[in-house]
Amino acid sequence: MNTISKIFARSIIGTLAAGSLFASGTVVAQEKYPSRPIEIIVTFGPGGGADAMGRKMSQLLEPVLKVPLPVSNIAGASGNAGMTKLLTNPADGYTVATLIALSVSSWAAGLGTAKPDDFTVVAITQNSPSMLFVAQDSPFKTIKDLLAHAKANPGAIKVATSGYGTQDDITLMYLASQGYKMTNVPFAKPAERYASPLGNHTDAIYEEPGDVAQFLAGKQLRPLVVFDDEKHASFPEVPTSKELGFNISDLPNFRTITVPAKTPKDRVDALAAAINSVMDTAEWKKFCAETYTCVARKYTPTEAQAYVKAFYANTQNYLKSMKK
Repeated sequence: MNTISKIFARSIIGTLAAGSLFASGTVVAQEKYPSRPIEIIVTFGPGGGADAMGRKMSQLLEPVLKVPLPVSNIAGASGNAGMTKLLTNPADGYTVATLIALSVSSWAAGLGTAKPDDFTVVAITQNSPSMLFVAQDSPFKTIKDLLAHAKANPGAIKVATSGYGTQDDITLMYLASQGYKMTNVPFAKPAERYASPLGNHTDAIYEEPGDVAQFLAGKQLRPLVVFDDEKHASFPEVPTSKELGFNISDLPNFRTITVPAKTPKDRVDALAAAINSVMDTAEWKKFCAETYTCVARKYTPTEAQAYVKAFYANTQNYLKSMKK
């Protein structure tokens, strides 16, 4: 083989090798991340807690990651429509979503085919116990008033919830198993859910306080019970489910930023570091304090994943126990 032939052969081999590296993802993996916009899928409609969190995170992440983070609301099926959309996109870190507790509980209830291992939880951004609220002028002045009426009139009390299969639904099923049957009235649109007890469309609403903060500030809603073992620091006069003898205190309403399970670890870590830096800012701390959703500590992606999986198993156990 002459010199020119040898050079040509080496050139062909080099080209094929480069093509092989590109096909295997090696070259793609070396791409600077992020180098283009990252879409945030909010898995519920405008005006709700997930929407507020997603938009605030988008606003504060942009100067950290130095790329735009446009928000898309994809509502439906207790958040599962948005999670399905997330899984149809490449697992490359350029699409994230707001996976929240009620979507995870819906999986445990058999809605859809998703499971925690389909996703990687980047960070837990918010967490709050849920409560039952009634209109300020409701005839039910205490949780005992409401429970007494529910016991005497099974199904008569209508409770606004975010959907079937959610922790809202599971809590109502649990209360029914204890002799306090109420009717679940799901609302797809958060704003309609929040307003329903004010318009007498429902008698109560199951929600976390941050989502109805404006109605609490305006003294239009008042809390009757917090589903937790400990008193809520902002509502010390409100009794806990534990005080009432109910074993339903471990279904918090958490929110996360999540990506598909096969997203490269270095990109997950980059997102986690950026989110943690946002959660250290004064603006985020003010936001979470105003919405009663500040997390007690930061979670690594591994810890966040374990937290979500434990919640999923917990909701499964509740459902199994109520079917016996």
